Amino acid sequence: MECDSVSGRPGLSWELAGVLPEDGSGSGSGSGSSATVLTSEGRTVAPAEAELLWWRRARADQLTMSGVTSGDGEVGAQQVTLVNNDCRGALAGILAASFHGEWISPPEATDRAGDKVYQLWVAQQSGFRVPRTLITQSRDEVVDFTREVGRVIVKPVVGAPGPSLLTQWIDDPLSLPAESFAVCPATYQEYVPGRHHIRLNCFGDRMFAALIETEELDWRPDLRVPIRRWPVPEDLARLVRRTLDRLELPMGVIDLKLTPEGEPVWLEVNPQGQFLFLEPITGEPLTEHFADYLVDTATKTAGAATPVADAPPTAAATPVAAGGGRY
Repeated sequence: MECDSVSGRPGLSWELAGVLPEDGSGSGSGSGSSATVLTSEGRTVAPAEAELLWWRRARADQLTMSGVTSGDGEVGAQQVTLVNNDCRGALAGILAASFHGEWISPPEATDRAGDKVYQLWVAQQSGFRVPRTLITQSRDEVVDFTREVGRVIVKPVVGAPGPSLLTQWIDDPLSLPAESFAVCPATYQEYVPGRHHIRLNCFGDRMFAALIETEELDWRPDLRVPIRRWPVPEDLARLVRRTLDRLELPMGVIDLKLTPEGEPVWLEVNPQGQFLFLEPITGEPLTEHFADYLVDTATKTAGAATPVADAPPTAAATPVAAGGGRY
């Protein structure tokens, strides 16, 4: 299902009985509720019948709100916000109330792990080396930080919709007005030397990584640099899995950087990061790996919920994907 196409496509429905039926009827495990959602193909499905749900970028704004006008001119910001919020909230609430299978990943964990401050702390507590970090609105603190750690980079704490705000150097904070620092907090980190960046895709217990070679701070704008498959060492795999377990994430896309000595430094995890762009570059069949992961997880979930004597065939396991429809 495409979370940015709820508006304008009737198919989202949830009904709750005023009193729980005495016979326990109702699709929501005896909750007296029934729910349906509409897939991208226009098929209506019941979330309660699925074993797995891939929850990807479900906060996308509705496509119908792009350039919508009314008789009085453009629809106001409040109406646009209402449509976006109510579509988003209805979908999330209906799934939370009616879906009882395995989330990839749970919405609460996804939101919490999306907090770059929190995930950095968890990674450090799990045993990763992380860059020395300062989040502040004080130019004086930034000046002291640069004098203490050497070269420093700056990046947003959260960011904003639209073009990405890339990581930048901040070599001389005294050359900038103090007021510009006070406007909002920013993340200041020690520069990790080296030109080897790692993009690691963790699907359950399986991990597939790419080595990206560039001198740039941020490799995303230019994918013409050397990029190749990179075997994940066992000790790093254990460290990644430990960190994601503490974040309650079954999967994650992790950015690391190797020091000149080869030590991996944690930069961040995107709970639902992009990975398909690496497939044609490296030849790694990530689509196949991820599909296998979803089906295997759905099958295990169905098996755990069904007595062995009555277990359905493997093909009965049903994964469902909910996302913004874009990579």
